[in-house]
Amino acid sequence: MCYICVTQNRTSDMDDFIAARSQMALSLGFHIIFSCIGMVMPFFMAVSHYKWLKTNNEVYKNLTKAWSKGVAIFFATGAVSGTMLSFELGLLWPKFMDHAGPIFGMPFSLEGTAFFIEAIALGFFLYGWNKLNKWFHWFTGMVVGVSGLASGILVVAANAWMNSPAGFDFANGQYLNIDPIQAMFNKAWFSQALHMCLAAFTATGFAVAGVHALMILRDRNREFHLKAFKIAAVFACIGALLQPLSGDISAKDVAKRQPAKLAAMEALYKSEKPAPLLIGGIVNEQDKTVSGAIKIPGALSFLAHGDFGAEVKGLDQIPENEHPPVAVTHYAFQVMVGIGTLLMLIALVYFFNLVKKRSLLEQPWLLKLFVMAIPLGYIALEAGWVVTEVGRQPWIIYGIMRTKDAVTPMPGIAYSFYIFSAIYFSLSIIVTFLLYRQIKMVPVLYAKTESK
Repeated sequence: MCYICVTQNRTSDMDDFIAARSQMALSLGFHIIFSCIGMVMPFFMAVSHYKWLKTNNEVYKNLTKAWSKGVAIFFATGAVSGTMLSFELGLLWPKFMDHAGPIFGMPFSLEGTAFFIEAIALGFFLYGWNKLNKWFHWFTGMVVGVSGLASGILVVAANAWMNSPAGFDFANGQYLNIDPIQAMFNKAWFSQALHMCLAAFTATGFAVAGVHALMILRDRNREFHLKAFKIAAVFACIGALLQPLSGDISAKDVAKRQPAKLAAMEALYKSEKPAPLLIGGIVNEQDKTVSGAIKIPGALSFLAHGDFGAEVKGLDQIPENEHPPVAVTHYAFQVMVGIGTLLMLIALVYFFNLVKKRSLLEQPWLLKLFVMAIPLGYIALEAGWVVTEVGRQPWIIYGIMRTKDAVTPMPGIAYSFYIFSAIYFSLSIIVTFLLYRQIKMVPVLYAKTESK
């Protein structure tokens, strides 16, 4: 819904259009981090809780309680940012919602149901200590994770529909024969949902593991933070190793449905057979050239079609008024793949050390790698969404409705952008403060059972 360059007749229209795109981009950029943490952290919490029930080790109980506070913080923040997003869809893109709402309303309705289940289960978990059966209490924590994950998948299904419209017939500007089930389970939903879920586990796992690794390096409550580090690191590393497989599925899917997006991802201005995969490179959109890139012969053909000699469709076979912004899409794709490769290498090193049964505490360099990776997963996550959204342009509904035709005609959207920016900035400060205080309180609240 953002990052598209178009020409409007009036400067004010252009300003409002840019403001609408910027507001949506900012809102999605913030919400995706909160929602991913909310999707993944309950599973960390459930594993720690299970270990406490099986071993009766108080450190695991304290870790579960500490993580549950973080889950509550991000649940509240995600609820606020998600509610704001739902209002923004109607405020900024009324024409889009007027046409598309009846078609893909089902996943949004089901997402609301999943959200309420998550909220109820979280309430049971937070206030159920010493009040509920211990295994039922653990089960409520699992429900928090499963319902949060389902909520994320349902939202992604709605976004996938924008990339792969289905479940209706479009004739004379009308949407006929609507099938909401087919719309929800469109051709893009599985690849996007799989890629998004793995990205959420990878990014959140490395961030959480990195924070606990930092505490270990500082010699703070080692047993507590080491147990937390191991749980988060395993999730992160498994996600990082599986991510290339989901990326391959996504690339082949995009090659079939959105060849313009794939061409923009690789800055492929001319169709090639076989097509090389570019690593890096500076894009010149005026001359339609790429300089300084490393080329891997035939790799793009294999990535897109599973055949090193296959032809890959370039932007020369696509009308110019349907080209995505190539530079932004290409750079974002390079960032996503580059960081993903780095995290995969860290995962391999981590599992190698586990197999060799080497003490992580004796290898500060490995812990420092995880500290370095704290922000990297979320940078890759944001870059991936830039590829998804920018690469779809100039369409808000691919091949059906252009983004410029969906924006609200209401003037003064710039003021809305400033207000929402201030709200999200305030939320980020509040969340950072709460998390910092939570980490500082670990020695006081959650590590009393450790030996001094």
